[in-house]
Amino acid sequence: MDAEARLQQDDTRRRWALALPAVTIITLFSILPLVLVVVYSFLTPGDFGNVKWQLSFEGWFGVLFERDIFDDTVSFSDAHLTILGRSVALSLATTFITLVLGVPTAWFIATRPARQRAFWLFMITIPFWTNLLVRTIAVQEMIRSEGVFNSLFLWLRVIDAPIQMMFTNFAVLLGMAYVFLPLMVLPVYAAIEKFDFRLAEAAYDLYASRLYCARKVILPIVRPGIIAGSILVFIPSLSAYVTPRIMGGGKSMMLGNLIEMQFGQGRNWPLGAALALTLTALVLVALVWYTRLTSGKRKDV
Repeated sequence: MDAEARLQQDDTRRRWALALPAVTIITLFSILPLVLVVVYSFLTPGDFGNVKWQLSFEGWFGVLFERDIFDDTVSFSDAHLTILGRSVALSLATTFITLVLGVPTAWFIATRPARQRAFWLFMITIPFWTNLLVRTIAVQEMIRSEGVFNSLFLWLRVIDAPIQMMFTNFAVLLGMAYVFLPLMVLPVYAAIEKFDFRLAEAAYDLYASRLYCARKVILPIVRPGIIAGSILVFIPSLSAYVTPRIMGGGKSMMLGNLIEMQFGQGRNWPLGAALALTLTALVLVALVWYTRLTSGKRKDV
């Protein structure tokens, strides 16, 4: 027994030794920065940025509330609540648009002959070869006042003057939908590729309608890919910074832009840290929902 115990201890030490580099990297570059952000959120803002090492809850208070500078009355922070609502709404809308466009695209690719699928997947993944900033500017060139769309509409005499599309929620939504569409297509494609189409043929042979076959036969098998794609789109959309900054300007800010402004122009690091942790909490809620949903489906199976 002693020899077996020593062997187990040696095996445990060896496993920890092999995992030590990964644990060290995760601790230094993930856990410690997060702990630092948590600490900063409970400190007092410095006069010119940074923080004063004095305990304060003003950072968390400022996430949802604000004090009047004259009579010190407390009210909800309309600006922060508006930005929070816009961030969630645009992220959900982006997820919905990419879902509507991504599922048919993934179905088209998965139903092509095997030799053609690689080409279509290559076309889908090409945008990832370029920087996010370049892709966003490309969309900007399409919808700006002198861009492709307005020039085409003016040439066709559909409009008399350029349509102001830049620096609106529409511009931010269009930019994020374009940027994150591949993140929806690829997981859905992976799920559809595993689908045995003989099941659909069997359903048709049993006089099932197309709608019933899609709802009862195809959707349950493809659902994990749809859920995974939705999470992959929703989370980066919620924390997006570059696309809202370029496409929305200062008129359609999102949470990422608000956090950057607090660490930059606002010089209120505790509030920025509290907002960053609020964003992290929203992401965790989405991940917990995804985990419970997928685990529940596995239990049903």
